[in-house]
Amino acid sequence: MTFTTRPTLRGTFGMVASTHWLASQSAMSVLERGGNAFDAAVCAGFVLHVVEPHLNGPGGEVPAVVATADDPAPRVLNGQGPAPAGATIEHFRGLGLDLVPGSGPLAATVPGAVDAWLLLLRDHGTWPLRDVLEPAIGYARAGHPLVSGAVTTIATVERLFAEHWPTSAALWLGDGRPPTANAMFANPAYAETLERLAAEGEAAGAGREAQIDGARRAWREGFVAEEVAAFSRQPHRDSSGADNPGLLTGDDLASWSASWEEPATLEWNGLTVAKTQAWGQGPVLLQSLALLDALDAPSDLDRGGELGVHLTAEVLKLALADREAWYGDLPDSPLPALLSKEYAAERAALVGDQASGDLRPGSPDGRTPRLPAAHADPDRTALARGRGTGDTGEPTVDLTGRTRGDTCHVDVVDRWGNMISATPSGGWLQSSPTIPSLGFCLGSRAQMFWLEEGLSSSLVPGRRPRTTLSPTLVLSEGRPVLACGSPGGDQQDQWQLLFLLRHLGAGQDLQQAIDAPAWHTTSFPGSFYPRTMEPRGLVVEDRLGEEVVAALERRGHVVSRSGPWSLGRLCAVARDPRTGVLSAGANPRGMQNYAVGR
Repeated sequence: MTFTTRPTLRGTFGMVASTHWLASQSAMSVLERGGNAFDAAVCAGFVLHVVEPHLNGPGGEVPAVVATADDPAPRVLNGQGPAPAGATIEHFRGLGLDLVPGSGPLAATVPGAVDAWLLLLRDHGTWPLRDVLEPAIGYARAGHPLVSGAVTTIATVERLFAEHWPTSAALWLGDGRPPTANAMFANPAYAETLERLAAEGEAAGAGREAQIDGARRAWREGFVAEEVAAFSRQPHRDSSGADNPGLLTGDDLASWSASWEEPATLEWNGLTVAKTQAWGQGPVLLQSLALLDALDAPSDLDRGGELGVHLTAEVLKLALADREAWYGDLPDSPLPALLSKEYAAERAALVGDQASGDLRPGSPDGRTPRLPAAHADPDRTALARGRGTGDTGEPTVDLTGRTRGDTCHVDVVDRWGNMISATPSGGWLQSSPTIPSLGFCLGSRAQMFWLEEGLSSSLVPGRRPRTTLSPTLVLSEGRPVLACGSPGGDQQDQWQLLFLLRHLGAGQDLQQAIDAPAWHTTSFPGSFYPRTMEPRGLVVEDRLGEEVVAALERRGHVVSRSGPWSLGRLCAVARDPRTGVLSAGANPRGMQNYAVGR
């Protein structure tokens, strides 16, 4: 028997895996009381706002991929809000900026998470809104043991809060100092916000759907929108070092709502892998799988061995280079060509025996790629000190509040076969000043736009930023069999690729594939401020072994050794369509993920 840090859970009733045990158990309590996977996921999502405030918040966003038992065709829940109407390149350039700040009101997009969770509940859930919100309201009002990661984040930005963001200081530095790890922490203002959403929903009508729509209106057009718009107009310090007001208005919130979309899919190994379209980075995973097939790499190739690491890293570099040139919220995305077998074969021919340090986007449909000026010239490429260190998906934040890689994740499958993979993120406590009347802050996702015309991810009002958020759903013969995902910014699809290859390719069970030594490349431009790259960079867990590391260095990889258990926070649930047996696993790294089920 192979030792794993935790057992792979198995049962037939329901399974939940998330990045915090309180969210997992809250969702499981919904399943135990007759709710379905979508009721449970929404409950977990709102609990995550409370218990992982450094990793997500109500002012952030959430994409998800779902499949229902009645209609298992996968669908994408778009909970990524767009840039405000006033967010133009000219406005930022007029402020003397060449990058969108990594923190502060200027970096806010339209908050998408709450409206998306409510849309999911309305369309696929069964529970009333108040019942679903009850655990989150309870934790916000009565308190919860605040995890050490949140405390570390608050301590990092303590001076920013004390000197420039007094409303954040009032919430997070209640006695003038950061809270103590695992001490009880409450956010009564957010509890009141949720209570009021539920109450305004109930006032909108007697039916469940009418009440949820009433709460959505209160969020997008009512008291929440009014408070957000008023607070956004107030100048606050951002990571540029200046005090700037935000651009988000009530009209921006009222004119956008969450929606359903078709996924991007790839047929691989007899399975269908479903991701968001190219407004997220999810198709990087699909391209990587297609490239590995084009290389005729065995699906059971050891991803912890020299050849497996080298080939997979080189494939990822090519897919991530295409991300830089071609991904974005575009009306004429070349994604179909990027996912074609012909294109994969053309790109796979670039993989050599030595590590590449070049950024090499391709030319799908014969189009000429265009990269940001900062990366089009190799001589201008800067090393990103700190990208080569271990990152478990916990905050990487500096004293200005600029942040990369912060995210949560939740997967749920129920006894009927409903399944969801969701990756809530943004609206971090350190991303923007707290709106005191609401108990949360705005997000900073606009930092992923470029302030340069003509790029696939150029800042354009009304467009979504090209995010790193990347939930995954896998289907077999049209039925959902696996949901997975991980925090980690640019590493999300890299860590998921390793997991899928080990689980679905090499036959490892969920927990074994999660526990296996992880690694990722940093040889591509980062998605977060200051957008730098590390040519030929490769970060590995020490458990990979010195012999493998030495062989990779001989191939030209610039290897950074991380801790033995430092990379990734992956969650997964699965369903065997032949037997109905459900399973779940969760990452021990970071010491927060937990799977529950029976």
